[in-house]
Amino acid sequence: MLKISVLVSGGGTNLQALIDAQNNGILKSGRVVQVVSSRSDAYAIERAKKFGISVDVVDFKTSGDEFENKILNALEKFKPEVIVLAGFMHILSKNFIEKSQAKIINIHPSLIPAFCGRGFYGLKVHEAVLKSGNKITGATVHLVNEIPDGGEILAQKPVTIRSDDTPEKLQRRVMEEAEWVILPRAVEEVCAKISKIIPYSIKYPGRGIITGMTSAGRPALAYFIMGRSASSKARIFERAGDELIIKLTKQDKNFDPSLILYSPLRIFEDKIIVTNGDQTDTIYDFLKAGKTFEDALRTRDYEPDAPHYTPRISAIMNKSGFKQSILKRAGKFFFEYNFEPGFGRLIHTYDHDVRRDEILPSFMGEPREVKISDDIEKFALSLWDEIGEDYRVAMYVRFYDSKFATYEDRIFNTNTL
Repeated sequence: MLKISVLVSGGGTNLQALIDAQNNGILKSGRVVQVVSSRSDAYAIERAKKFGISVDVVDFKTSGDEFENKILNALEKFKPEVIVLAGFMHILSKNFIEKSQAKIINIHPSLIPAFCGRGFYGLKVHEAVLKSGNKITGATVHLVNEIPDGGEILAQKPVTIRSDDTPEKLQRRVMEEAEWVILPRAVEEVCAKISKIIPYSIKYPGRGIITGMTSAGRPALAYFIMGRSASSKARIFERAGDELIIKLTKQDKNFDPSLILYSPLRIFEDKIIVTNGDQTDTIYDFLKAGKTFEDALRTRDYEPDAPHYTPRISAIMNKSGFKQSILKRAGKFFFEYNFEPGFGRLIHTYDHDVRRDEILPSFMGEPREVKISDDIEKFALSLWDEIGEDYRVAMYVRFYDSKFATYEDRIFNTNTL
């Protein structure tokens, strides 16, 4: 579950809407853990305290840079993945947005692009709407960028203007009919997307490796395979002592199984090796000969499955951390990481989806950072669900204890022998 910090300046009605959404199950992928107020007398502070939410006050009495730096320092306590501006009466700079390293969401009381930007806030928006003679207004939830009210629109909801409306009446009805409805839903949508282990835009990442550490400090790994051909889909994972092997549930006599049958997980002394091909054995043999993970993989190349030339992905893990590698036509790449509780790295073979008749594009860039909870059942089920039932074949997840001595694991197979 993601951490949400809410920035406020006033009564906190939208903060209350988020808290209520948590309690009624609308907001389930994130939780408000912190409220930062630019005013010490904001009633939003009382709302936060009532529900045991941490509060920080950063009075707006300093220059812009100093004010923003104090907010960033307050946010550093929780390192939220999502920041919500809920009645926060200050425009944030590009520098703040980049330094926060979080998705920042704002609620604005009009239908953007109407009545937005500098000078349009609070009652001023509703006064301008009524003065314009418009029959419809509403609210907009959007991502925050360096342009005031200029970020990507996430949700909008219209509200009808009545003949007897005053700015105060209209403000209240826009909150009740629009803001309190769309803000929690938009925040949930953003949190749900960020929480996904597999990028939500990829249905066929191919084969994937995750290595890292759970939130409670347990070294963890996961490996999954997918398939599009009948032979690729006819595979299962099976334990072989502390290692893992792949078996076929049915054999096609005209099919060469050399690229789909291998040992995906082997152990040499205190080192766990995970790969998507027979380079597992190459790494094992090199380690046994006193050489390194990198030495082994420099003798190998991508798979000879023209025209795709699928990358070979590999990982090795022990008490001190983990390494990952990808061998593809563009070169051989190596990555090394220290353990960080709650986080891991995911590398997979294909970068994005294409039509069935197109060449599969190789994974690009550095392995993606992913979150790893301490609940192996929850983590495994979430990953299995995200792989997608159209192509998923098998998956293995292992969580060690904090001393790297014992482990628990889970196997998921679409097929059975």
